[in-house]
Amino acid sequence: MKTYRLTFYIFLSLVAGIIVGWKFPELGKHMHPLSQIFLNMIKMIIAPLLFSVVVTGIASHGNIKTLGKLGAKTIIYFAAATSFALVIGLSVGLIFKPGLGFGESVLSANMLDVASKMAAQNLHGSFADVIVNIFTTSIVQSMATGNLLQIVFFSIFFALAICAAGDKGKPVLDCISSLSEIMFKFTHIVMNFAPIGVFGAVSYTIAESGMGIILSYAKIIFALYFALILFLYVILNIACRIVGVKVIAFLRALREPILLAFTTATSEAALPQAMTILEKYGVSKKIVGFVMPTGYTFNLDGSTLYLAIAMLFSLQITGIEASAFQLIVLMGTLMLTSKGIAGVPRAALIVLAGTLSSFGYPIIGVAILLGIDQILDMGRTTVNLIGNCLAAIVVAKWENEFNYAKMIEFNRDFQKKEDNTKFKVFNTDIISQIPIEEHSKYCVENSETL
Repeated sequence: MKTYRLTFYIFLSLVAGIIVGWKFPELGKHMHPLSQIFLNMIKMIIAPLLFSVVVTGIASHGNIKTLGKLGAKTIIYFAAATSFALVIGLSVGLIFKPGLGFGESVLSANMLDVASKMAAQNLHGSFADVIVNIFTTSIVQSMATGNLLQIVFFSIFFALAICAAGDKGKPVLDCISSLSEIMFKFTHIVMNFAPIGVFGAVSYTIAESGMGIILSYAKIIFALYFALILFLYVILNIACRIVGVKVIAFLRALREPILLAFTTATSEAALPQAMTILEKYGVSKKIVGFVMPTGYTFNLDGSTLYLAIAMLFSLQITGIEASAFQLIVLMGTLMLTSKGIAGVPRAALIVLAGTLSSFGYPIIGVAILLGIDQILDMGRTTVNLIGNCLAAIVVAKWENEFNYAKMIEFNRDFQKKEDNTKFKVFNTDIISQIPIEEHSKYCVENSETL
């Protein structure tokens, strides 16, 4: 299936899923296995793809010193981005006050009991446990459970060992490099099944929740999506201006993983293809392999923003007015306890319930949010994806490892495909998408006049 056609088919599957789930709910409920099969296919790709990309990226042209600089710059960017997301979430929550005047008629009989059980779960006992959990005792177990951060750290040490082995490690590096290329082709094959998975996920979600539930939760849904869009608008314009990448071109390149993340509400579904696209877009393999999986632990912009709004929602529906200091303590706690739980179902709500319970606040807000968690998760997962892809480009530029020539070639190929099909999405000036300071370098490398 050609790339430019795949986006259209995914969108068509989204619309079809909404119609089936709305008009034929019983049929829609039976479509769930389709999404599960697709997600399982995605999960079987991630471990070998991640391992091969990180190892080849570091062992081919990396060392301990450059890796340390890369890690420091990555964490600095993550801290800045998540802090900004937190500010946006708190500001929107305080302005819109989504919990005020919210009726409890939508609260089902078993929601409160489920929320109580969530509050009792302990994903990480402390921040120290998060750090300890990074280092695996069995890479086989890490790959089986899909622990991205453990796979990344094992791969880093494995790559450094290959470098230390010298010529004796070269055959192993060649083998893993071949595995990397195979896994990228494997990813392309699996993505052909994306429309089927999207149709199953959307039809099941609408059939289970119903279209009417959206009206009952309109205020909190609007507040969250407004905050997510505001966050993306600001951070995309600032970061892309600094890097020298056009916002529209950046989003256009990621259109398929964005659609996947939104429709499936699963980060893992979009990760393999996003990594593939970023490398083609000009980000070095080393940067992609390190920043993207690490970001799914330390740079959950959408989840952080959502937790801020959900916390205020939970306090507002119970009439609790927290002081500025109390809000800072609550948000700080949420940011620390939310690290490393991106792959856990209902992870954000589990963290929220546990935090509210530990501070002695009612968890009825968590019970109410359970009804629309899937709808809210679609938005925050999409922002998590876009935020991490943007982080990879920013860090690549920071490390002088962003290839503008590859970016221009990627956009030129896309525009040629658009010119040959009636499904046109964007039409931008390709050559203008390069910062002035890179003009001379690009002309020399490509013998082209800008």
